[in-house]
Amino acid sequence: MTLQTGLLSGVSVSHHHGGIDEIDAVSQQTQAEAVDALVASDQISEAFVLQTCNRAEAFVVTEEAEDGVEILSEYVDPVSDAVVERLSHDRSLRHLMRVSAGLESLVIGEDQILGQLRGAYEAAKLAGGIGPVLDEVIVKAIRVGERARTETRINEGVTSLGSAAVRLSESTLSLAESDAVVIGAGQMGAIVARALAGRVATLRLVNRSVQNAEHVAESLSVPATTGGLEQLPAAVDQADLVITATSAADHLLSPAIVGSPERLLVIDLAQPRDVDPAVGAIDGVELHDLDTLNAVTAGTRERRQAAAVAVERIIDEEFENLMTQFKRKRADAVIAAMYEGAERTKRRELSTAIDRLEAAGQLTEEQRAVVDSLADALVGQLLAPPTQSLRDAAENDDWATISTALRLFGPGLELEEELQAGARSVESVLDAMGMADEHAEITEEMQDRIGD
Repeated sequence: MTLQTGLLSGVSVSHHHGGIDEIDAVSQQTQAEAVDALVASDQISEAFVLQTCNRAEAFVVTEEAEDGVEILSEYVDPVSDAVVERLSHDRSLRHLMRVSAGLESLVIGEDQILGQLRGAYEAAKLAGGIGPVLDEVIVKAIRVGERARTETRINEGVTSLGSAAVRLSESTLSLAESDAVVIGAGQMGAIVARALAGRVATLRLVNRSVQNAEHVAESLSVPATTGGLEQLPAAVDQADLVITATSAADHLLSPAIVGSPERLLVIDLAQPRDVDPAVGAIDGVELHDLDTLNAVTAGTRERRQAAAVAVERIIDEEFENLMTQFKRKRADAVIAAMYEGAERTKRRELSTAIDRLEAAGQLTEEQRAVVDSLADALVGQLLAPPTQSLRDAAENDDWATISTALRLFGPGLELEEELQAGARSVESVLDAMGMADEHAEITEEMQDRIGD
């Protein structure tokens, strides 16, 4: 029989605790390459990796939870432990549902993560990382994400400043005919770039670190050019739209850099400001800042926060359903393995006893039926206590006991003490049947087989 064994362990480096540099440091391989490297370990039976601009996460299935923790520590070795979130079996299940629903996103309820999760799932399947445990978990997570978006208002309206900036741009410019420049490749800059990708004529990303700009560009659905801050004057000179979102301490966009454009929309998302307020006084320039955009996002932000409460209820419901199925399947797998092993032992020893009795010519059909019934009763009685213990372990979320039992009670199960008890029971039955001379030989034979 095929047993679904193993415990799930996970690690996450995301915008909650780290920045783009830490996420990029963990994401040196593609998702498929990372999965392939993980499953190459003898301890790992399944693996899944999710990498986006805002997160780098890995999940593995191992027989021992400690193995998963150790291997994943190597996976996040390039970054400080302070930015790593470590996830146990149960927490990994709930975390993946929250990610799919958009509750872990920089922008609550954003839709892009659901497609990214599906893509990572397909990549892991092609790399041989998806088995029975992760298949069940990720399919369930995707279902939660779909329910969140169809049953609540978690993805309605504009709640991020980046999305609001793009919405404001649409009301002022014909985006399809506009050349856009995004200054900054951090979290907000990445959101703006993704929102503009495919909707503007050209898109250029300018950042102090060109490597970070390239990292964001690679995540977009359409090509985008990149450059350093030294290229800012030339980029702005050709732009119809400039959206800036950096953490610079001083103004990056001054009247000297902007010049005298025919028409230029500038949206400053930075705090402190990236754009010198004097830029707004230039003819042909329309300048907006955070005060403008906060008014746009306030209403939808409140609606999404209310929807998040409803999404949490969906996650609670689906999590309990998944855990109930998980418990039942794992406990049933162990119990089935125990009975399968015991049945083989019973058939072997029963066949030996019956052969010897028939050789003496003293076993009637009625007596055969009694011995058969005895053997069945012994198996049932002997396995009843461990069966109940395993069901209790499953109900109490004792996955370590379940996983250990799967290995102990697999196809090679031998019940030494139980066979000895069975031999004694057979002896008493044979005595009652008037076959006292035969019970010694049968008992000896069974004990010899136990010794073998």
